[in-house]
Amino acid sequence: MSVDIDHLRTWVNSTETVIDLVTPAPLNALVATLDRDDPPATKDSTVPHCWHWLYFLPHGKQSEIGSDGHPQRGGFLPPVPLPRRMWAGSQIAFHAPLRVGQSISRTSRIVDVRMKEGRTGPLVFVKVDHEITAEGKLAISERHDIVYRDLPAHGEPAPAFAEAPTDAMWSRRIVPDDVLLFRYSALTFNGHRIHYDRRYVTEVEGYPGLIVHGPLIATLLLDLLRRCLPQAQVETFSFRAVKPLFDIAPFDVCGRMVDEKTVQLWSKDAAGHLTMDATATLA
Repeated sequence: MSVDIDHLRTWVNSTETVIDLVTPAPLNALVATLDRDDPPATKDSTVPHCWHWLYFLPHGKQSEIGSDGHPQRGGFLPPVPLPRRMWAGSQIAFHAPLRVGQSISRTSRIVDVRMKEGRTGPLVFVKVDHEITAEGKLAISERHDIVYRDLPAHGEPAPAFAEAPTDAMWSRRIVPDDVLLFRYSALTFNGHRIHYDRRYVTEVEGYPGLIVHGPLIATLLLDLLRRCLPQAQVETFSFRAVKPLFDIAPFDVCGRMVDEKTVQLWSKDAAGHLTMDATATLA
């Protein structure tokens, strides 16, 4: 597929600002989705790390939705013509907590748009910086990495995958099913059909099952840390998606202390392959 990278690069330095209000309903819904026993969120309750993804949701009109369930290409993000897109990773710094009742604002900027030739064809990498302020004070800064690629050719061999670490101090088994993926899609107003439309994801995109959301896996990694070190204060969190996870088998979220300030976190599939690699630094 032809990609006009010079045209796509005209989106670099484009900005967008959106506002929202931290309300308790999505927080309480995610508590239920993650099988937590937290008390109901009320005014001034603190938003857990990375639960800010429940806010600033995309509100594309139904008539403007593309065939994959995402809003049609263009607008703030460049109109990359490649059909597959993936949240490949993020690097996040937490400067101040978000609290229920706060007015919040997010300013986003396209930092870079690059293309390279991969094993399966062209890959386009889009980097977006987000700054979230709460009542005028910087609360979260995040670099968001997005990767676009073409569909694989018929009969293309599967790539080799890395083995996950075997020295976890903590682990939790997750059984991804249609309901879990649907609930997270609904909470984040994510219409991407790879997460809930089994016929689409297997027949059109060629995957073996529904794909577990990258940010859901990242949230589950931080949730593991929160379960095992409930008093820990996270200063930074970065993650990198390595291999897709599907709803056809359980997976594990794992972690270990590297030193008193650093936590290594990862997810692995039923075959023991690394699927997401992450690091959290503690205050």
